[in-house]
This record gives sequence, C-alpha cells and structure tokens, in this order.
Amino acid sequence: MAESSPRGRGQDGAAVPRCPGAPAAACARCPGPALPLASPAAAEQGPLPGAQQGAGHRKELQELYQLGPQLGRGGFGTVFSGIRLSDGSPVAIKRVSRESVLQWDELPNGTRVPMEVALMEKVGSSCYNIIQLLDWFELPDSFVLVLERPEAWQDLLQLLLEQEFLCEEMARWLFVQVLEAVRHCTACGVLHRDIKPENLLVDPESGDLKLIDFGCGTFLQERPYTRFAGTHAYSPPEWVCLGCYDGREATVWSLGVLLYVMVCGRLPFQDDHAILLGQPFFWQQVSPECQHLIRWCLTKHPAYRPQLEEILRHPWVQGRRF
Repeated sequence: MAESSPRGRGQDGAAVPRCPGAPAAACARCPGPALPLASPAAAEQGPLPGAQQGAGHRKELQELYQLGPQLGRGGFGTVFSGIRLSDGSPVAIKRVSRESVLQWDELPNGTRVPMEVALMEKVGSSCYNIIQLLDWFELPDSFVLVLERPEAWQDLLQLLLEQEFLCEEMARWLFVQVLEAVRHCTACGVLHRDIKPENLLVDPESGDLKLIDFGCGTFLQERPYTRFAGTHAYSPPEWVCLGCYDGREATVWSLGVLLYVMVCGRLPFQDDHAILLGQPFFWQQVSPECQHLIRWCLTKHPAYRPQLEEILRHPWVQGRRF
C-alpha cells in the first residue's frame, strides 16, 4: 500500500477540556510561550450539491442534512457544521475534492473510496475516543463525509492557546484517552499518522476526548514506510535521518511530542537538528515520572521506545510515583 507524502496538515474540528474536579486556572499557573499554530475560525456558508451515498440509500445530501457555517479548512478538505434533518442532531460535514485525494482504497463491496473513508469504516464506532463516521456521499468532483459533532467541544490546541499548558492531572486524563484511541486503531490495523492537539476534540466540562481527522492515515504494515504523512514537527529522527520509519515506533514518538506539548505548552523541537538530538528541555515544572515517560517515548533509537502497553503501565499514566 503506498502512502501519501504531505509535509503538514490543516485543522478539521474543534474541542476543549478542563481538569476534572479542578479549576481551569490550575492548568495555567505559568505563562509559557504559546504554540506557533492557530485553528481556523472562518464562518462561511455555501450550498452542497446532491450526492449518492456509498453505503445504501440514494437520497440527496440536502434531503438528509442542513449545511451550516464553515468550521475549518485544511490541505485535504473543508469542514462545515451541519444538522441531521431527521432528528436535529449536530454533525460535521467534511468535503474532500477528488484531486486532493492522494490515497484510495476499496471497500469490501468493491467501491473505490478515499483512504480516509476506508480507515474510518475500519475503526468503526466501538471506540468512544474516536470520532464516528455517520455517513458518506460521492459527488462528481468530491466526497462528502458526515461525522459526529459533539456540541460545545473544542480542539486541544485552542485549550493550550488559552491556558498555555496543562496541569499533569488533566494531561494524564487526556493522554490516557489518546492511548485508548491509538490502541483501538492499532487493533483495527489502522495508522493515524497525525496525532496532535488540532486533531483532538475535548469536552470542556467532562474532559472527554475524541481523535479526529484520518486524512493522513493509512493501513498498518510491518515493513517500513518510506513516505511521510502528517506534521513534520511530530516526525521521528529516523524519518529525518534515514527517510523511513516503522508505524508503531513513529506513533510512540509522536505521543511523546504530544505529552510534552500538553505539559509545557510548546513544541519540544523547533527544527530537524533538534529532532535528531532528541533532548527536550522542560520549560515548566514537570514531575520526574512525567519527564521519564516523555524522554522514553522520545528515545532516539526507535527499538528502545516503549510499546503502547508499556506506556499504559507506566507509573505516571497509572498516577503513581517511582
């Protein structure tokens, strides 16, 4: 299976959390630098033409859903808010042009679809921490994905821009949910390849989290990948140095980058030279257990990084001290 090779990704959704049982200010005690990224907030509305749905009925798209304002735009699609007319449920409507699709796959019934559709069909709806694909439609010039849209959620990047960094209690709660999403993807043979704050939606009240945007994803394989897809700042040193990477090992590296961003409020590495050194400096006060887990995930030699199950058993994840 060939992989796509974009060097960066746009944002798809929205989400924000707060420490369960703790005031929001508890996560922003120290004014660290904000991430050099911003989520799009354009409000744009436009008609969508009719389409044929790939999984059964042939109703027109506008008969089933009402299109709302634009939520975001990325390299591979534009996302709108929407309403399911049958019951008034909020949805997100993502439109992906055919020319922007770099990977295709076939469903069991032989239908040729963008890889993103195939991957989301593969992960299904059994994992709460992964956004659900509710419906999809094929248009002459594009595909339309209808996704669940939890109301009042925002992406983790927005939260970090507001609070600058998270307390470890909240970071742990969110990180464990990311691990559950990644474990489910792996069990389904799916590699997300773009785990970062923009692709994590969070409920500000409960702290519940959902992984979104499989536009950079592909199927998990045992042989090394020789093309990168995702966000370069989260890429591992083996990709920077050798131009190849193992899917599981690269995922663990990206999880280390994500956890650092959560507790420090900035990226650990600013360029390829820093990625190759792999020695993050902790700008905020971070517990020894959390530092150990981050450094373990960011081990330069990929074979020495932890497995997902080892991360889940780590003292910091378990809320224990060394």
